[in-house]
Amino acid sequence: MEKQIIKLVKKDAIAEGTMLFTFDRPKNFIYKAGQSVDLTLINPPETDAEGNIRSFSLVSAPFENQLSFATRMRDTAFKRFLHEMPLNTKLELAGPFGSFTLHKDSSKPAIFLVGGIGITPFYSMIKTASIGKLPHKIFLFYSNRRPEDTAFLSQLTDMQKDNPNYKLIATMSEMEKSKMKWTGETGYINKEMINKYFRYTSEPIYYSAGPPEMVAAMRKILIDMGADEDNVRTEEFSGY
Repeated sequence: MEKQIIKLVKKDAIAEGTMLFTFDRPKNFIYKAGQSVDLTLINPPETDAEGNIRSFSLVSAPFENQLSFATRMRDTAFKRFLHEMPLNTKLELAGPFGSFTLHKDSSKPAIFLVGGIGITPFYSMIKTASIGKLPHKIFLFYSNRRPEDTAFLSQLTDMQKDNPNYKLIATMSEMEKSKMKWTGETGYINKEMINKYFRYTSEPIYYSAGPPEMVAAMRKILIDMGADEDNVRTEEFSGY
């Protein structure tokens, strides 16, 4: 896979402990919503045992002119470099990789079961479906501790206005630690919550991404509900 150089255009805090990094897009770089890339630091001032390469799902949509990545910030050499790098910093890009993309058969609804920063590939898919007027029915179940921790919450809420085929079901598991008002669902995603908004178990294609333990729990719930294992697609986000 050919490697390319990209340059930092913008960086923003988008939730507590989460940042969005936007880079210029190389000419002829083609990808599908949901795919990921590898980013390599070029001559960083420090490194550690985790190395200078990370995989990131693209949160930008394929029709956009820039490439964006969102990540939880941790105290590692790689993340410290990201946090502190000035505009125009260059990184090495390889990819795109993966087949964690929206299925083609629009007669089958898409059920997204997502935890935390696992939202990144789905944000790209939902943007692409909304702007492209795709006919897929999409239900996004999105779990976070608090609204303060929830990346893209306002954008994902607003996209429902433009896409009648898309519904957001956001849920918070630790509202007792929040200073914000919340009128949506609380607790973890479970069988009862899924059935409250979508009652069919075998027809849709299910997708889950997030921490490994959350993805394993979602898979078990879906199989127990009667979902076909071939219709359950997962991606684990560990050590982000």
